Amino acid sequence: MNDDQAKPVTWPGAPGPALAAADPQLNDVRHWMRPGTLQLKSLPPLSLYIHLPWCLKKCPYCDFNSHEWSATAAPGQPLPEQPYLDALRADLEASLPLIWGRPVHSVFIGGGTPSLFSPEAIDRLLADVRALLRLDADAEITLEANPGTFEKDRFRAFRQAGVTRLSIGVQSFNDVHLRALGRVHDRAQAMAAVEEAAQAFDTFNLDIMYALPGQTLADCEADMRTALSFQPPHISIYHLTLEPNTYFAKYPPTLPPDDDAYAMLDRITELTAEAGLDRYEVSAYAKPGHRCWHNLNYWQFGDYLGIGAGAHSKLSFAHRVARPVRVREPRLYMERAMAGQAVVSADEVRRAELPFEFMLNSLRLREGFALQDFLDRTGLPLSAIERGMSAAVGKGLMERDALRAWPTAHGFDFLSDLQSLFLPD
Repeated sequence: MNDDQAKPVTWPGAPGPALAAADPQLNDVRHWMRPGTLQLKSLPPLSLYIHLPWCLKKCPYCDFNSHEWSATAAPGQPLPEQPYLDALRADLEASLPLIWGRPVHSVFIGGGTPSLFSPEAIDRLLADVRALLRLDADAEITLEANPGTFEKDRFRAFRQAGVTRLSIGVQSFNDVHLRALGRVHDRAQAMAAVEEAAQAFDTFNLDIMYALPGQTLADCEADMRTALSFQPPHISIYHLTLEPNTYFAKYPPTLPPDDDAYAMLDRITELTAEAGLDRYEVSAYAKPGHRCWHNLNYWQFGDYLGIGAGAHSKLSFAHRVARPVRVREPRLYMERAMAGQAVVSADEVRRAELPFEFMLNSLRLREGFALQDFLDRTGLPLSAIERGMSAAVGKGLMERDALRAWPTAHGFDFLSDLQSLFLPD
C-alpha cells in the first residue's frame, strides 16, 4: 500500500485493510546492539518528537506529512483524538526497549496543526509520556500552534496541561501575503494569538517567512517590526522555498529575486539584533536563555525518538546509528501502532555517510561544534573529517582551534557550499 497517498479516515467505524507483516527486528534491541563497525563510548542526549498529522487546510508550500481533516473525514466528524492518543501510547510502549533508562530532556509536539487537539487531549498525551519515560523535571515541552485555531484562553489551557513553550506559525502579518500563502488566519487573528501567547508563556516562538510572492523589502521590514513589537524571546525565520510534491511546485508563484531576498535577510538580522535576539542558528534568533533545547539537540546530532504518523527517529547504539520511520497515513498508522507495527523501516546510517550527516546539522550553528562531540556522536576518528575541514578552512568557510570548529561569516552565508565539502566520496 502506498503510504504517501491520503485516504479517508474511517476511525471509528469500518475495519481497514489487513496489516502488512512487520519486521520483528525493528523494535528488538538485541538486533541494534549486535557488533558493528562503530564504537560509541556514550549516548547523546535524547528528545521525543510527537507528530499530530491533521490541519485545517494544507498550505500550498507545505511538504510535511500533514493531512487536511475536512478532505479525509465525513462532514462534521470530529478529530479522532482518543484513538490517536491510544495509538501514540502503544507506539511509545513498543519503542521503550530501544531507549530504556535514558532520560528525555525535551518534547516537541509538531504537525500538522497540533493546536487542533483539545487541551484535554494534550494533557492526556503528556501524562502518558510522563508515565512511560524518564522525563527531566525541567524538560522543555513545545507545542506548535496556528492562529487559525486560536480561541481565548486556549493557549493558557495548553500551559496548564504541561506545555512550556509555544511555537506559533504566524508566517506573516500582511493579509495579502497570508492569502498568497494559503493560510487560514488573517492579520488580526495572528496578532490576537501572539498577544495571548505572550501572556500565557515565558518562552514562545514566532515562525516568520520572507521572500514571499509580491513581497518587497519594506513589506518584510514591516512584518519584522510587527513581530518584534511583541518582544518575542525566540523567532524562527524561513525563506519561502518551492518544495517538491507541493502545490507551489506544480504551480510556482513569482518570488522576489535572490538579491532582494538577501537584502531581506540582512535587514531581518539587523532588526533582530537591535531587539536583543542573537542569531545562534541559520534560521533561529533568540534572547539569552531562550534557545530551543529541542532543536539544539537535532543540530548537535543528538538522538530523538519520533512517534506518530510519518515520524522519523535518530537513535544511537553502541555500534551503529539507526533511523526508524513510522507509517505515514494516519488511519493506517493508528491500526499498525495498536498492533505494535508502527515502524515501517529502520535504516542504519552508513559509516561513510556519518561525517556529512553530522556536519549537515552542526554547521547550522553559529558556534559550530566541539571536536569531542564528533568523536562521541559518530564513533569515528577526527581523520574522517580532516580533509573536509582543511578544505573549508582554506576556502575561508570555517575556522577551528584545538577544541572546536565553526563556520565563518562567509561560511554561514554559503552554508550549502560548506556542508558539501563533507559529502561522502
